Amino acid sequence: MDKSTLIKTQGLVKRYPVGGGHFTALKGLDLNVNSGEFVGLVGPSGSGKTTLLNIIGALDAPSEGTVEVLGKDLATLSGAQAAKHRSAFMGFIFQTYNLLPVYTAFENVEFPLLLLGKSTEERKQLVMQALDWVGIADKADSRPKMLSGGESQRVAIARAMVKQPKLVLADEPTANLDAKNSHHILETMVKLNKELGTTFVFATHDEKVISYLHRKVTLVDGSIQSDETS
Repeated sequence: MDKSTLIKTQGLVKRYPVGGGHFTALKGLDLNVNSGEFVGLVGPSGSGKTTLLNIIGALDAPSEGTVEVLGKDLATLSGAQAAKHRSAFMGFIFQTYNLLPVYTAFENVEFPLLLLGKSTEERKQLVMQALDWVGIADKADSRPKMLSGGESQRVAIARAMVKQPKLVLADEPTANLDAKNSHHILETMVKLNKELGTTFVFATHDEKVISYLHRKVTLVDGSIQSDETS
């Protein structure tokens, strides 16, 4: 795999058992994503974009084909190795935020660093830096129920970015946000992409997100219909 190639899939097929047969969600996908890209997997519901995102994130496994992410052939990794790979190099942003309700914004963002064994002082510095990136350092002591939807998603982005991962995977990150908050969130991601060189891969059918993408890979019925760079 070329040094600048962060993600490479070849002949990617994903089937799910349905009744006595199966449903093919991905139909032989070949896709390369280079380091530093801001790319979206776009298409209607059922097109396969979330399935592809989950396979790239080692949250699911293909039925056929190969997937290399950050120099690793995901098929060669055990469950524990895949978890370690995700923890060290990837950040995830979901439409439902997935914040832990009993913890403060600070503690939610700190959680990935605990898994990496960072010191108390280093954790504090990195968490406050991440909260500052997304403009909510003043909410560090607030629990999720005290935050608006936009603020909760900013905490989720801070949590994804706190370890400064090489790759961030975002599944419909603006689905529950109004237009103003969506644009704030997306502008933050663009800024982090530029300043930190983080590669972002979105799964989305939100036109607001699509307008920010540098590259748009359109999926229809499990196949790539088009691949456009702006």
